[in-house]
Amino acid sequence: MDAFFASVEQKHNSAYAGKPVVVGADPKAGRGRGVVSACSYEARKFGISSAMPISIAYRRCPQAVFLPVNMELYSRESREIFSVFKDFTPEVEKLSIDEAFLDITGSFHLFKTPENTARKLKEKIKFKTGLTSSVGLAPNKSIAKIASDIRKPDGFVVVKESQIRQFLNPLGVDKLWGAGKKTVEKLNSMGIYKIGDLAARDHKEIADSFGKNGERLWKLSRGIDKRNIRTENDVKSVSNEYTFFENISGHLSGNISEDKADKNLLKSVLLKLSDKVSRRLRTADLKGRTVSLKIRLAGFESFTRSRTLIESVNYTEDIFNTVSDLYAIFNKKDNKENKKVRLVGVKVSNFKEEKIADRQPQFNLFEIKKDDKKKEKIYKAIDEIRKKHGAGIIYPAGADFKNTKERKREDV
Repeated sequence: MDAFFASVEQKHNSAYAGKPVVVGADPKAGRGRGVVSACSYEARKFGISSAMPISIAYRRCPQAVFLPVNMELYSRESREIFSVFKDFTPEVEKLSIDEAFLDITGSFHLFKTPENTARKLKEKIKFKTGLTSSVGLAPNKSIAKIASDIRKPDGFVVVKESQIRQFLNPLGVDKLWGAGKKTVEKLNSMGIYKIGDLAARDHKEIADSFGKNGERLWKLSRGIDKRNIRTENDVKSVSNEYTFFENISGHLSGNISEDKADKNLLKSVLLKLSDKVSRRLRTADLKGRTVSLKIRLAGFESFTRSRTLIESVNYTEDIFNTVSDLYAIFNKKDNKENKKVRLVGVKVSNFKEEKIADRQPQFNLFEIKKDDKKKEKIYKAIDEIRKKHGAGIIYPAGADFKNTKERKREDV
């Protein structure tokens, strides 16, 4: 989708149409410490971009409309868009709230040609939501993604099998999926600036310099990508993250306006994230054995710590106990005790059960309780209450709900 958050805001408030719109943290007249989540194309003309510090965005365009993130509204629009996809193919892989892969190999004949299918998809999204989208049509995922970004907004780019190298070669290596800033800098230092430059290099040279990622990038530079679509049934992990410039529910926070080192606050946020991940796991009828903690410090250093448990879990306290322990070990071993934290994330993965007989027993943070059936009944009751009255009606005692716009609740 094109500038999705900002476009949705412009759709729902005609006064914003044609104006620079910036969605993200409160700029506080240029003193805000958050970042830009999204911005309209009108705002981009002033040099504003996603992930830019909100203070810089304000200085570049103080007359812009600055709005808080309204995830409930964006999610509602996203569901409308994804419902359109199902009219064209059941093979849909969701990348994010506003981006997806569709495999139309087995269904394009219903619309005569692949090109006609893609055009009708764009038309139906516009008709149903009033929003524009950009589509890339290609023989594989990597090229389709690059193609979808080439002519935004409202773009449509077709790359046929015979055109792959002609399409890729002139593009910068930063267009390759998975080529981050450091990788691009290293490629540039080797005299590799264009995708064609990378494709012309010896495969072994790139693999030796970058390892497995180098081998993958070299293949992508030659248009080789054999990955299939992963549908919702193939989900690999469930995660939630929280950045300390907006509150848990996605609304801007008046008090949480800077990176935090407060241990009690961090624990309350981890508890809230654990509860959200737990709820999503149970909704999808999933349990996972690997629990991961993501930490980004104020200086943008990022760390991930994981633990694989003996038993699969999807209950809040099991996830929270594990990430709390991982955080304590991170502080102690990595000497990060008083470092300010910018972002934390909780993830559960490893849904496929493995044979444990051949594996060495691993430390399990919690004992297997005899009253698991009772716990299961409690969680089923909680899920039913939330389903009927909303997710915020019941929550773990100690979770951070300050400054949210949800209704008043009692601790449970």
